[in-house]
Amino acid sequence: MNPLPAAPGVNGTNRFNVHTIAVQVPKNMLTRDGSNPADPKDPRSLICVYASASRRKAKILQHDAEIHEAGPWVQVSRLGSPLFNEVMIPLGQKDLWNAKHPKDDKQFLGHVQHQEVAHLLTVFYPGVFPNLAAYTKPRADMVAIFLTGIPGGIIAGFQNFTGETLADLLRLNMAIPLATTPNVLGILAGDLAGFPNGRRVFDDVFTIELRALAGVTIPLVDPSFTPDANASKFTDGLDPSKINSPFLASFPYLGVPYDGFDNPSS
Repeated sequence: MNPLPAAPGVNGTNRFNVHTIAVQVPKNMLTRDGSNPADPKDPRSLICVYASASRRKAKILQHDAEIHEAGPWVQVSRLGSPLFNEVMIPLGQKDLWNAKHPKDDKQFLGHVQHQEVAHLLTVFYPGVFPNLAAYTKPRADMVAIFLTGIPGGIIAGFQNFTGETLADLLRLNMAIPLATTPNVLGILAGDLAGFPNGRRVFDDVFTIELRALAGVTIPLVDPSFTPDANASKFTDGLDPSKINSPFLASFPYLGVPYDGFDNPSS
């Protein structure tokens, strides 16, 4: 029955170890010319990353039950921005999207401009987001956040714009200094060092994206739009400060893994 009742968030990986590859690299090894830009407006300060997974094209189960893999490697999964595949791409096109490279993401533009999740928010919570329900323009804010980066002049002191090529990439402006008082809501809370400027391990990316989908970022590109009051109250119901394995103060920052005999129950 709509509207859906309030419910606590569920941390699906709580009390489980998550495999991580942590690499610490000097910034001047990431820029094309080996520089270490200090000006956020300098294009050299930007890096973009995405990860992909591939497997061999053919898998043969032999008579002795051994598996033989052969043929060229075929990409079967990729991700740049968190939740892009899960939220932006329709179920019937997820395999297609996973097989493509970011440079080909123009074909998925319509799904970013016209968000199914944003529409469903107005369906599941009737009357809660009237301004969002009445907004029919293509979501230029989503395109900027996820496909091109945010141009300069929109957010004071910040940009991670990489050009007109539409691509799902995790973009980081390395000239933005570390936050003295980090906020898990990143740029939405005025913390320019947080998501969608890269992604820190403690950033609450799901809440950030929920609020963006609900319309809080539309005024960045369309000042005529007024976000619904409830849009800034959206949350996934989780509190990153209450995780069972606290973050470390130095690299690799992620908490110490649990062992099989010492796993907290709550």
